[in-house]
Amino acid sequence: MMEMRKFWIMSLIYLILGLTFGVFYREFTVYHDFTGTTQLSVLHGHALALGFALMLFGLLCERVFEITRNKRFDTWFILYQVSLLGVLVSMLTRGIAQVLAVELAGFNHVAGLFHTLLGISLVWFVLLIGRAVREGERV
Repeated sequence: MMEMRKFWIMSLIYLILGLTFGVFYREFTVYHDFTGTTQLSVLHGHALALGFALMLFGLLCERVFEITRNKRFDTWFILYQVSLLGVLVSMLTRGIAQVLAVELAGFNHVAGLFHTLLGISLVWFVLLIGRAVREGERV
């Protein structure tokens, strides 16, 4: 039951972040009279889909398959949170820099690292679910 609460709390945090990013995008670009393309325009969608929705999906998977029984779950959970927050912060940073017309030398490497870690953690999540499904079929 405690693990389900962890998923619920994180989904709520990402919901608030996603909605806040959406408002920030609109207000920041209007304030700076910016009409071009920026990473800020897709930031809230990333927070809502990869944060809010995936954490709710994780809550359902915990309820049905008890995925947290896997001994590697806690490591996955930490990696996912760190990598997703890293992706969101890198998108926010790049988006602000685009609006302000500031160059970020070498920033692609940082953003790429977090995207790679996020991709690894998404695959790992699917593998955790797959293992839980297989174990459930044996019962």
